[in-house]
This record gives sequence, C-alpha cells and structure tokens, in this order.
Amino acid sequence: MTDSIKESLKKIPLLKTKAGPRDGDLWTQRMKEEYEALITYVETNKSNDNHWFTLESNKAGTRWFGKVWYYHEQVKYEFDLEFDIPVTYPQNAPELSLPELEGKTVKMYRGGKICLTVHFHPLWSRNVPRFGIAHAMALGMGPWLAAEVPHMVREGYLVPPTK
Repeated sequence: MTDSIKESLKKIPLLKTKAGPRDGDLWTQRMKEEYEALITYVETNKSNDNHWFTLESNKAGTRWFGKVWYYHEQVKYEFDLEFDIPVTYPQNAPELSLPELEGKTVKMYRGGKICLTVHFHPLWSRNVPRFGIAHAMALGMGPWLAAEVPHMVREGYLVPPTK
C-alpha cells in the first residue's frame, strides 16, 4: 500500500456499530456512520482534486448506485456502479458491480462484480466492523479501476467515449 493511500485511508473515519440490514435501530446507526465516512472521504478527495465517484442509496440503505470514473491518458472513462448490502454485512463486504464492463476483463465475476477476493477481502475481514462502504471504495474500487481501466484500453476492450 502506497503512502498516499495510507494517508487517504487515515482520513476516513472508522465505523463502530456492528449491524446489518436486519438489525433495526442498530442498522440506522450504522447507516449514519456509513454516510459520515462517505462524506468525509468525498470531501477529502475533492479537496485533493481527486473526486472520482458519486454514490447514493435507497431509503433502507440496502441498495446503492452511482457513477465511478477514471482518467487514462487524459480521457475520462465513466461507468455505472451498483451493489447491494449483504444480509451478513459488515462481516462480508459488498460486491461492487460495474455491469457494463462484464466480460471485458478476467478480474470480474458474472454480473459485472469486480474481483476483490485476493487483496481486499482479507483486509476487510481483519477490520470488521471498522470498515464500511467508503473503505470498500478506497481500497477496492479505486485500485481496481487504476489497474483494470488502462489494461482494458490497451487490449481494445474500452475505447475513448465520443462526445
């Protein structure tokens, strides 16, 4: 992990409430913590001119959707992001999905779910319940985009968008 990632990660608040979607009032508390961490992470990214995603949820906080983007060779590649919070959350991380990229890289599962098993899931498991959605974005989605978008462009699976 690079020093800049470590510094960025230190600015994301750690969560305290160990609760999932079936835990009633505890889930409401967990969602407050999730939003606080996400807002802090987004504000930090914006202040460092590194804003790269938008995210929102349904009212229950169980279905999330938004956009992620990555600049490669001065071209912006933007993708829809979606994921559900598993019932076993936070013991299990959400499976982040970029459906339009399905089949374009081997580091992806059916439905456009990005592969995070080798590097991210062990880290998540060691940090339950302290890690949340903002951590999944910072340590999962961000590095995945940085590794895979340039590869997909080089291989011709992604072409620069037309205006």
